[in-house]
Amino acid sequence: FLCMCCGEPPKQFDFEYVDKDKKYHMVRGLTPKQFYQEFVGLNLGEDYISIINSPTQDKPFYQTFTVDYLGNVAEGRPVHYLNLPMDEVENLIVRQLQDGELVWFGSDVGHLGDRDKGLWCTECFDLNGTFGMDFSMTKADRLDYRESAMNHAMVITGVNLDESGKPTKWKIENSWSSKHGDKGYYQMSASWFHTFVYQAVIHKKYLSARQIQALQTKPIHLNPWDPMGTLAD
Repeated sequence: FLCMCCGEPPKQFDFEYVDKDKKYHMVRGLTPKQFYQEFVGLNLGEDYISIINSPTQDKPFYQTFTVDYLGNVAEGRPVHYLNLPMDEVENLIVRQLQDGELVWFGSDVGHLGDRDKGLWCTECFDLNGTFGMDFSMTKADRLDYRESAMNHAMVITGVNLDESGKPTKWKIENSWSSKHGDKGYYQMSASWFHTFVYQAVIHKKYLSARQIQALQTKPIHLNPWDPMGTLAD
């Protein structure tokens, strides 16, 4: 279908770029595989794992999951998630950032954000005080009642830690152009992170022995409409 609409992908292409020293380069006749090996070099299939935080009763922690019919690569590997408590998700992300590697993550950006100011912040909106009623829900309830689900992917590029090493806010690179936020970068509060972040991709070297053991569990199959399957992998 994609080939019918967009044409067949080229078998070779030329790659032009300017490096960090502002020097121009051109590499001719690259195949997609050569480009990946030379300019990416990450072993995404073996070295990285997709972790999620879904604190609902149907998804026990330290268990793997897959989503039926989710996957956009022909003959590719099935989706494979490891469900972990949020404090462990947070710790793994911080450790990867401290080693200088960015973190891809999935979240629900439909709540408590300001696109122009570049904020994802639960504390910035006083809905309870404004309307005189309690709108609070647990993370599990939001998922069960379809009040929330993953709908957007971004990249965590930095974190601010307090004296005890706990995150107070995160720096986010978004894809909504440089016209929003601080030239395309956003700030995410610690509370918003715990409330609306559901998924992250982490190098396996940061996993604990218990987490590595949990990776060996037989995946539980989730329905295609499950909240953990709303962000295409």
